[in-house]
Amino acid sequence: MVIKNTKSLCPECLTVLDAEVYEDKDKIMIKKTCEKHGEFNNTYWSSSDIYKKVKKYEKVGLGVENPQTIADSECPQNCGLCEEHESHTVLGLIDVTNRCNMKCPVCFANAAVSKTLYEPSYEEIRTMLQNLRNNKPVPTPAIQFAGGEPTVRKDLVDLVKLAKEEGFSHTQIATNGLRLARLPSLAKELKEAGLNTVYLQFDGITEEPYIKIRNRNLLSIKLQAIENCRKVGLGIVLVPTLLKGVNHDQIGDILRFAADNIDIIRGVNFQPVSFAGRTPTDEVESQRVTIPDFESMVEEQTDAQIKVEDFYPASCVTPVSEFIEAIDGKDAQVTFTCHPHCGTATYVFVDDSGMIPITQFIDVDRFFNLLSNSTENMEEGGLVAKAKIVARATVELPKTVDMSKSPDSIDLRSILTAVFRDRSYKSLGDFHHKTLLVSCMHFMDPFNFDQDRVRRCVIHYAVPDGRIIPFCSMNAIYRKDIEKKFSKPFKPVSK
Repeated sequence: MVIKNTKSLCPECLTVLDAEVYEDKDKIMIKKTCEKHGEFNNTYWSSSDIYKKVKKYEKVGLGVENPQTIADSECPQNCGLCEEHESHTVLGLIDVTNRCNMKCPVCFANAAVSKTLYEPSYEEIRTMLQNLRNNKPVPTPAIQFAGGEPTVRKDLVDLVKLAKEEGFSHTQIATNGLRLARLPSLAKELKEAGLNTVYLQFDGITEEPYIKIRNRNLLSIKLQAIENCRKVGLGIVLVPTLLKGVNHDQIGDILRFAADNIDIIRGVNFQPVSFAGRTPTDEVESQRVTIPDFESMVEEQTDAQIKVEDFYPASCVTPVSEFIEAIDGKDAQVTFTCHPHCGTATYVFVDDSGMIPITQFIDVDRFFNLLSNSTENMEEGGLVAKAKIVARATVELPKTVDMSKSPDSIDLRSILTAVFRDRSYKSLGDFHHKTLLVSCMHFMDPFNFDQDRVRRCVIHYAVPDGRIIPFCSMNAIYRKDIEKKFSKPFKPVSK
């Protein structure tokens, strides 16, 4: 049964093709045909039931008011952002180098293989940061420096300071951790410069996944990097790259490791391998891990402490942004209007009994519905009516929490009251430091590329020519040409 028609890419020549997303038994598939390279038929989502369930959290955004490019060709051939893009940037990325002290076969960035150096200057990076902050109506709030391996740049600490100067409230780096492990002073310097989070590549708790995915045993190095960050209080998000048959059976162990180190680990963001860059494409279906696969693996490997139904798409939280925007009545808020099939997440509390998902003691749908109804009522009433609605909502929202099931270590009712009545972001910070974010982002590759998804992307690369490019478009289409255009001769870096 056909679910929708969209546009996709030929995995061979990257031509934009008409594509059909359809239901086949209990799976969602995507099919397209290239005149030169034939038909491609690939898994989109491995569960049609979950696919349909998350669609109810769909929210189309308004995009940006000041696009950088004109939509004069078929999406995604005009990325930059154009006026057809439907979400603003929530997380900006800047590749500060394509140099790397490793050569991982699964690297979607294809780092350093071109033998040319792509490394924007300090001033070029300043301009890219300013481009992101100049987005209207919502300046980009968060920035991630990536690569390549960003820690090979000698001025990385200065770049973190620069991001703070340009107004980013959250800064993070995506790193393999080699230099963080070897140079304890680096974690301290980054922390003092204002870095909020280390996005640490972490593929498992045994040596085998590293040997297979990274071509060397890195486990002891990862553990040392974590210890060095712990010493200075620099928060970490673990980022496992998932490959079926390689490390998919370590999801539960990774979560337990994170829970055991919750004092410094803020979350785990699993990323099923994207079949781009150096990744071989002849085993796409056998190695593919979709979001429903991931959720089922979590349930199985945590002995149902975390269940499939505990997960929600990121777009489910849009009622929170809309409610706060309605209260303030002025500035547009950061809103996660990404496609509901882009990712999934839940929060878990950790105590002596194990990992307790937030969904076990808060009625999530009732919570969001209450916010949505309050927002709608505020838009229809005046100032007096708004004040009454806010007061009523502040009373009703904590009632969505079942305190009998809530962990003793946190008073969610008080936090909700502080966040929505007083707009106390310290309380929100306290919540984040007592919970573990468990998430999965399934980035697209040319096999499962869906135009509908890329138009709602909220994770965007800033590049030296002024464009701001959605993540999956960048890695499927644009990266090679951009690195070539702004590159110079390459000199390998030391490990």
